[in-house]
Amino acid sequence: MFHCIPEAIAVRMRELEQIDTRDRTDGTARMERLRQITPEVGKFIALLAAGAPDGRYVEIGTSAGYSTLWLALACRQIGRRLTTFEILDVKAKLARQTFETTGVGDVLDFVHGDALVHLPGLKGISFCFLDAEKEIYGQCYEAVIPNIVSGGILVADNAINHAATLRPMLDRALADERVDAMIVPIGKGELVCRKK
Repeated sequence: MFHCIPEAIAVRMRELEQIDTRDRTDGTARMERLRQITPEVGKFIALLAAGAPDGRYVEIGTSAGYSTLWLALACRQIGRRLTTFEILDVKAKLARQTFETTGVGDVLDFVHGDALVHLPGLKGISFCFLDAEKEIYGQCYEAVIPNIVSGGILVADNAINHAATLRPMLDRALADERVDAMIVPIGKGELVCRKK
């Protein structure tokens, strides 16, 4: 999956990595910065996604589509589709550019809108990656977990570097009898939950 990334995807990944690095140092406003995952976390979520059971794949917080590309690689390998949600107009525009230039539309449904509006109707989720505004993590968790299939996985980014803000949701997940959960010290910390 990682040794033969199609050239168009690899090129766009590098472009987005450069934009993300620049955004973190040039004074770009917080809500306009990409704030994307690292390549190491991208590989990690793609590996988890490739091993998830049959069902619906969901990403909450597309940004410019960097993590989406990693998940699209997994979906192509195993014959699944990914639904990804982005609420911000500027990031939705960047995501559309990413998806057009990389040709991942064969495995992708992009929704420019509020994931919280759509999540209650998404049944049979087998994999979910959550990387949105931290204030909605708890709501997203409570909307997703009841709809995840047995053996399904939810991964939430920033579990270490935003631990204070995420504490109520992290404590809920780590004590939740519906899942087995742990925080993995990779990137900025990934909460990994597997539905029992």
